Parts: sequence; C-alpha cells; structure tokens
Amino acid sequence: MQAVWLEKNQIALRDVPQPAKPGEALIRIRKAGICSTDLELVKGYYPYTGVLGHEFVGEVVDAPDRAWIGQRVVGEINAACGACEACKNGRPTHCENRTVLGIVNRDGVFAEYTTLPVENLHRVPDSVPDEAAVFAEPLAAALEIQQQIQIKPTDRVLLIGAGRLGQLIAQTLALTGCDLRVVARHEHTQNLLKARGIRITTGDEIQSRRWDVVVEATGSPEGFNLARRAIRPRGTLVMKSTYKGEMNVNFSSIVVDEITILGSRCGPFEPALRLLEKREADPTVLIAAQFKLEESLKAFEQAAQPGVLKVLLNNN
Repeated sequence: MQAVWLEKNQIALRDVPQPAKPGEALIRIRKAGICSTDLELVKGYYPYTGVLGHEFVGEVVDAPDRAWIGQRVVGEINAACGACEACKNGRPTHCENRTVLGIVNRDGVFAEYTTLPVENLHRVPDSVPDEAAVFAEPLAAALEIQQQIQIKPTDRVLLIGAGRLGQLIAQTLALTGCDLRVVARHEHTQNLLKARGIRITTGDEIQSRRWDVVVEATGSPEGFNLARRAIRPRGTLVMKSTYKGEMNVNFSSIVVDEITILGSRCGPFEPALRLLEKREADPTVLIAAQFKLEESLKAFEQAAQPGVLKVLLNNN
C-alpha cells in the first residue's frame, strides 16, 4: 500500500506492507488531517521513523470482534499496555509502554490502512460527515481543558493562539459562556472567530495580571511570556502546546503569585463526537485544501505555509 514515510527529517510517498497486528482492527483510512505535530516531526521535534499521521476517520475492514466490521470510526492515538502502574491506576494516556499513532513506535494514518486496538475506536454517528469526523482527535484535545478544570461563566479567559488547535479550543470554550478573548494574528483566523461571535484581541491590548484562566496554544516563548504577563495571582495557566528546546522561566514569580500551571494533551472522544453530532462545533471551516494520498508531498507543502489551517489527505 502507499504511505507517507518519514525518515531522517525527509518525507516520501512509498510502498509499504499493509499493516497487520494480532488482536487489532484493520482500518481503511477515508480522510486524514495534517496537524502541527506532523509538521514538527518532519523538522525533527522527535526522532520518529515510520508512517506519519494520527488524525483520521476510517472504516473497519477486519477486527477480532466482527461487530466492528463496516463501522465508520475515529481512534484514540495512545495504545496502552493495560499492565503498567499508570494503566492500572486509570491513566492509560500516560502508559509507560504506550505506542502513539504516527508519533511513537506505531505507524500512522497517512496511508491506505492502519491498525488500532478495538478499545481505541469510537463509532462515528451517521449524521457526522467525514470532513467533520476527521477532526475528532483535535476537538477531543480541545475539550480536555474542561475535563481538567471547571470553566465558569464568570471566568475571564484568554486564549493565546488561533491556529489549527486554537480555533477548536475557542469554539469549545465559547460554549461555557465565559468572558473569552482570543489573541489571533492572521486576518483569516480572526474572521473565523468573529463569525462565531468570539471576541479577538491583540497582545498590546491585554491587561496584565487580569485573567482567571489563560490558555497558551502557540508553542512559542513569546506566547508563554504573554500568558505569564496576563495571568492573575492564583490563576490557572493551561499549556496546550509543546515546546521545542528549552525556555528561561522565572519560577520565583510563579511561586509568589501562586500560579497553577496545567499541561493539557489528549482528550475525550465521545463528547467531541456529540458536539459534532449536535453541530455545536464546526471544525470544517478550518479546511484549507484536500489532496489525494498520492499528492501528499504537495499537501505537506501547503500545510506548512503561514496561516494555513487544516489540509486533508483523502483515500475516498
């Protein structure tokens, strides 16, 4: 089968064997999305070799439980061992032996087929089109914030970054009724937010030490510094993106101000699918272009352009 293969910071479309893992479902990929993590892996963010991609919607063509065959599905990206201390204590996304779809020791979804354990799969409601379902994983990641902390309608919430993930975070936070502002640089991302009635702001307009919750979704030192300046004493700073390399941070001021710093990663799929089914979130507005799998190199070129949001690969 054809697949997008990453090796030594170079991607290529190559023929690889169709995957087969005992006890796992075989899934034909219908659509897959290129995200910032994929682009960073190409740059060398993490030493990964294999098939890229982790955002997908597909159809089960074989499974140990035959009831799954023919089902349209999305899948959680962390495959856990079920036996380590983290798994036994209800933290499977932090499994000590986990493999991660298209990221750590597990081939991903920029291919014709992939495999995942059945327990990782979630059925997609019939009313949710592929163009929306392919966003289930990042939408779940956006919802993880509300799994970790309660966002009250009275909270002043600042989101820094309105890219691929930031847009979904904004849509989900807006549903809480909080006093939300979003720092968005590009005119296109600003217009998407305005169309949903979400208020935007700039770094220069942000009042220091005012915000109850600040979500940092840029992955840049500048974004972190702005977040640190904005958060009030005893506020919560949510870190929603990874950082390459090291940063200088004044932890003394964080201690003095009693700031809570919260890392936030993967999230709940079922609530994400419910939001899509009810059309309370609309990730399809992020789609900038769609390419066939054999055009994947062109797709990556476009996805890497500044201001481009979601580029999809199609097997339909």
